[in-house]
Amino acid sequence: MFKIGKRTPSLLEPVHSDVPELRGAELSAVYYGQRVGGDFYDFLRVSGDRVVFGLLDVAGRHEQTREVAVAAQQTFREAAPQLFSDKEVNEADAMIELCLRLNRTILEAANGRVLPCPALAACYNENIGTVCYFNAGHTPGLLRDKKEVSELGATGLPLGLFSHVTCDAPTIGIAPEGVLVLISKGLIEATRKTEEFGMERAKATLSAASCANAKEICLAMLDGVKRFMGTPPTHNDVTVLTLLRSPSI
Repeated sequence: MFKIGKRTPSLLEPVHSDVPELRGAELSAVYYGQRVGGDFYDFLRVSGDRVVFGLLDVAGRHEQTREVAVAAQQTFREAAPQLFSDKEVNEADAMIELCLRLNRTILEAANGRVLPCPALAACYNENIGTVCYFNAGHTPGLLRDKKEVSELGATGLPLGLFSHVTCDAPTIGIAPEGVLVLISKGLIEATRKTEEFGMERAKATLSAASCANAKEICLAMLDGVKRFMGTPPTHNDVTVLTLLRSPSI
């Protein structure tokens, strides 16, 4: 379990996340370039058949947000195993409670500052191939089933704004060979002259990607941004997290 310990807070960073092995699926995340903003992602196996993962973006420059990011990651890593360890857990209730705990942590760590934190977190159930998620004002997740791409829009407000927040936690199915992609705001806001890459280009890039594994899909999304901009995307944090379900046997 991650512990802050006695290190100087200004030197803390979110800890590296090892990708857990999944049964019948795989996860990957790729972060491009130097960290300038508040993006961070995490993966965590919480039971024998569930993995929780998420992408958060604390508003502000990295030097202003890292302590909040560290606190949020600690809560994520402590709370998720508690909430999802029971085999009979109601996943929607657990996801909503995780959202509430993250919100309280961010408010406390911000120490009176207003640091909105869009967040998208999900629990993948290996037994039935479903994802239960909340989207707290984050860039929509993208779900590809065959070549059709749909959006997982917001189910609540960004974290870090209000002490009492509410959110929903829907459940979706991931078909064999289906793909769920979480993308940071920096990818959508990548600009060429005055034109943004945007959500429609992101969806088209995912639809056209024919990749053998989750990491290649992450790289295909980043390559789409790079080709659009004509230069590497160093304007902001640019992060892609992918869940790819294996073909049925």
